[in-house]
This record gives sequence, C-alpha cells and structure tokens, in this order.
Amino acid sequence: MTTYPPPAWLTGLADRLPTLDREAFSRFRPPPEGGERHSAVLMLFAPGDAEPEDTTVVITERSHSMRRHAGQPAFPGGGTEPGDADAVHTALREAWEEIGLESSGVEVLGQLPTLHLSVSGYDVTPVLAWWRRPAPETLWAKDPREVARVLRPSVASLVAPEARFQVRHPSGFVGPAWDVEGLLVWGFTGGILDRVLDLGGVAQPWDRGRTRELRL
Repeated sequence: MTTYPPPAWLTGLADRLPTLDREAFSRFRPPPEGGERHSAVLMLFAPGDAEPEDTTVVITERSHSMRRHAGQPAFPGGGTEPGDADAVHTALREAWEEIGLESSGVEVLGQLPTLHLSVSGYDVTPVLAWWRRPAPETLWAKDPREVARVLRPSVASLVAPEARFQVRHPSGFVGPAWDVEGLLVWGFTGGILDRVLDLGGVAQPWDRGRTRELRL
C-alpha cells in the first residue's frame, strides 16, 4: 500500500503547536474544575483520491436520531473511556468505532490545546493527524447511531474565498461556516477547522461580512 508524506503546511503547523496557546483556537477555556466530561476528536487530513497532493479532511455528519447535535457536522471522536491511555487513544478508538478507520495507517502529528464546549459542558482535545496510508473505500458510517455519512472535502475547496461565509445563530453567536455536499459545517467543527487552516498558512483572504442566518 502506498504511503504518502504529509504536506509541508501541516507538518509546519504541527511543529508550532507546542508554542500556541488556547486562545489561538478558541476563547472558551475549560472551567477550573474541568468540564462535565473529557473527550477527544480526530482532525484527520489525507491525500486526495485522484490527486494525492490535493489534501482532504475527514468530517462526519452526525446521525439525525441523536439526542444532542443531531445532523450536525463533527470530527470523528467522543468521550474518554476508563481504558483510554490518553486523548490520542480516545480519538483513534472513536474513529474506528464510528467510521472504521484503521489506526495503523494514521500518523499522529500533535494535539491542540484542550478546549471547552459550553453547550455540552465537555472539554475536548483535538488530535491533529495525517492518513499516510489512505484507504478511502474503508471509511463508512460504521455506527449509524452516531454517524449518518462521512465526507472528505478538499482543503483547496475549503480555502476558496467564494466558498467562505459566516453563520449567525439566534443566540447571537457568529462563526465561520461552509456548505459541504449539503451539510452546513459550522460551530465547534467549523471554528477549529478555520483556525487550523489559518494557522497552517493555507487560508486565503475572504469576506467575513458575508453572513447567513442560522435557522434551527
């Protein structure tokens, strides 16, 4: 099976992660006593199917039957279990359970600071990774109770200025978003993706005044 090296922008970002504080990614700090539960998500970048140099990122659409955040975008991941050694173990275990990702082909590049989701009360550690031995046909909604489908938009399509806009939640929250194959990518997932592309140096200038009202 062919092995692909990660793009320079991604390894450059990974090298910088130890120097970046939490505020570089989110203004929401975990409370001093910690959130209700700790979790981890896998930000998995991968070579493109037809053109390996056209980097993609794995995003899931959550099952529409879930009690929380039904039908919303997410990175593979979930809550830490007692047997998990660390955030990396949690993220990889959850990715296997949710979308059938074999961890043997994944290169973990680093961890973002632990962030807080005020809506759920969870503390979340995003794990940055590269799929060095991709097998796209193996990714699927393995656990339909949690995942409706798996998407792999290209980084090129995500950084295109015409694809960029913000959404305004009825609560007043405004954040970056994308329309990916009919799935609105926004919220925590959209915000972290925006920051990673920006800090990785691949984002392009775009009109942040282009805003859509979010209807729930």
